[in-house]
Amino acid sequence: MQYLEILVKIRKIIRSINLESKKIQKEFGISIPQLLVLQYLSEQADYKASGKDIKNYINLNASTVSGIVHRLEEKGLVARLPNSKDKRGMFITLTAKGADLLKESPTTLQEKMSKRLKSLSQKQIEDLNSSIEILTQLMDAEDLDAAPLITMNEILTSD
Repeated sequence: MQYLEILVKIRKIIRSINLESKKIQKEFGISIPQLLVLQYLSEQADYKASGKDIKNYINLNASTVSGIVHRLEEKGLVARLPNSKDKRGMFITLTAKGADLLKESPTTLQEKMSKRLKSLSQKQIEDLNSSIEILTQLMDAEDLDAAPLITMNEILTSD
């Protein structure tokens, strides 16, 4: 009954993500998607990006990204700045408080996984991607919006 082994392994993955999400939420008061936005902004020129750029990076719908940015803004971790070239547009910028939080934040599961994935051969990456695609189809999850790392908190609160 290998399928039971697969289900146990999936449960371990979900549990690992859930534990990390709870740890980040408890220690820093933000969700994983919020942390991903802060990390993204820290890597941008002048520490700012448009909402569309953030949406494209985090791969979530515009209303979800808007909610993430709003909550970060309420916590003083980001600020909205007018776009001088487009009066309708705004930039989201990392604040000093947001940068300080990033200095304290631990290495995330996503960062560890990204580093480990880079060490795999191209064939291993292709095989893994193919297997995960099958799993995604089995779970009827092909059309779901998803950040580079999904969290149980995100599922429960629609961050």
